[in-house]
This record gives sequence, structure tokens and C-alpha cells, in this order.
Amino acid sequence: MDSFVNIVNILSLLAIPGLVLWIVVYGASKKVKIYEAFIEGAKEGFNVGVRIIPYLVAMLVAIGIFRAGGAMELLSRLIAPVTSLIGMPAEALPMAIIRPLSGSGALGVMSEIIKSHGADSLIGRMVSVMMGSSETTFYVLAVYFGSVSITRGRQAVLGGILVDVIAVLVSVFIVNLMFA
Repeated sequence: MDSFVNIVNILSLLAIPGLVLWIVVYGASKKVKIYEAFIEGAKEGFNVGVRIIPYLVAMLVAIGIFRAGGAMELLSRLIAPVTSLIGMPAEALPMAIIRPLSGSGALGVMSEIIKSHGADSLIGRMVSVMMGSSETTFYVLAVYFGSVSITRGRQAVLGGILVDVIAVLVSVFIVNLMFA
């Protein structure tokens, strides 16, 4: 098991630099002006950012109300008996709930958990894997669908929720397999 963990650690260290190198080499092989393409993409990204600010503010306000009003705590208590059956500590449940809603909210939840339990604890590792393997589904739907005026996103919502549930289940399974 230690050799598997070592291989995962090495791959984790090499993933981002390897991806960047691959993009540069591939772009150069296709004779793409890499710097100019990057600058053009950055300009487009800035324009998209300006267009999505109202949707972002609305989503962040809704999440703040959800957490401050105690709905997060109530939902966590209601779901906790089910999560204990799959090996997920009750303390990790807020992460599983908030991650589909907000990346910054999930980062805050993860930081609180790591402060109180430690980064190398089972729960610290579990919420870290959840953070890295899931998406901010409702944020993406609200912001990006709203910015391009998509009004019917039912299949996207169902697909996103399904993927979020799978990400949580796989995170719990893998972390329990490797570290429990």
C-alpha cells in the first residue's frame, strides 16, 4: 500500500508541470503563437468575468443565507445517520453539502475541518479529496448558464448532482481504502 501512495504522490507532483509542458510543446508543434493565444484567452476570460459578476453575487448571498440561517447544520444532522453507514464521518458532511454550491464556501469548511482535525487525519484527507474531485455544480449552473441565457438546464442539474454524489462516494471509499 505504501508503494501505491508513493506513486500517487509522485504523479501529483508531476501532473501540473507536465500538463503545462505538454500544452506548450503541442502548441509549438502546431505552430501556434502560444503567448498571443494566451493573451487573447485572458482578454476573453476578463470579459466573461465582468458579465458573470451579478450571478456570482446572487449565488454568494444565497449561500451565506443558507449557512447563517442554520440550514446547513440542520441538513447535516438529518443526513448524518446515512453517511455513517458508508464510512463518512459526520464532520465531513458539511463539505459534501457545500461543495456543489460554492468553491469558496467549501474552502472555508475544509479549512475549519483541517484546523480542528489536522491535515493528515482521515477526515482531513477525506475533505481534501472531496474538494479536488467534485465541482461547484450550482455555481456553474447559476453563473455560466445565466451569463449565456440558458433557461432550461434540467438535465445539467440532474447530471451535476449525480456526479457530485458519485464524487463524494468515491472520495469516501478511496480515502478509507488508503488511509483507514
